[in-house]
Amino acid sequence: MIMKLGKRAAAVFISASILGLAACSSAPEQEEIERVPNKSVQALYDDAKRTLDSGLYARAIQLLGAINARYPFGPYSRQVQMDLVYAYYQTGNVDQALATIDRFIRLNPNHKNLDYMYYMRGLVNIKADENAFQEYFGVDRADRDVSKTRVAFQDLSTLVKNYPNSSYTPEAKKRLAWLLNKMARYELKIANYYYEREAYLAAANRGKYVVEHYSQSSYLLEALDMMEKSYDKLGLTELSENVRKTKALNQR
Repeated sequence: MIMKLGKRAAAVFISASILGLAACSSAPEQEEIERVPNKSVQALYDDAKRTLDSGLYARAIQLLGAINARYPFGPYSRQVQMDLVYAYYQTGNVDQALATIDRFIRLNPNHKNLDYMYYMRGLVNIKADENAFQEYFGVDRADRDVSKTRVAFQDLSTLVKNYPNSSYTPEAKKRLAWLLNKMARYELKIANYYYEREAYLAAANRGKYVVEHYSQSSYLLEALDMMEKSYDKLGLTELSENVRKTKALNQR
């Protein structure tokens, strides 16, 4: 049966290097924590918040880490962890950000700000898949592994499904559409690889996967084209004709 589917240089180098170094940093070391003044938790958090708001993320991590270490069960503990996630994200430290998010979700399954944590988890996984240097110079990276993209899609899907009224949901929906296109494009990149090597069945199956799983992406017609020409090469005229009819429906 045929059904209609849904649509849907130097400064740069230095900057990228700084981001790379930041990404390699870990949680505040004990000696860094000890260098933080011994103030009350309120005074320390006020300092950390001002620092965070000023964009001094490395220093904010140091201050927030000191609070987290000295007052792990204090009244600011959960807020400190959320702020740490944001600071880690801004410095590109995806490993620490994810570890902090996962620990927060595990220990606070009913917390009122879980929507924020799932949103940030999606953003962090997107960042984990980025390469600022290549993106800047327009390098085509569609053939790269998209495992982190899939995880980010799942994170943001969880947010949209479980927290439809969250203030983060509208932005999450926009990012989901972008991620959907990215995953569809990845599949078609592989389909083209197979087609060029005359592995037509494998190419058709990749196109079919896009149609079945990413029909809301902007790559639907391209996927149908891949199926049609692959079936033609295989001599599967009935399947090719069905694809042509489906394509015609979706071009209206």
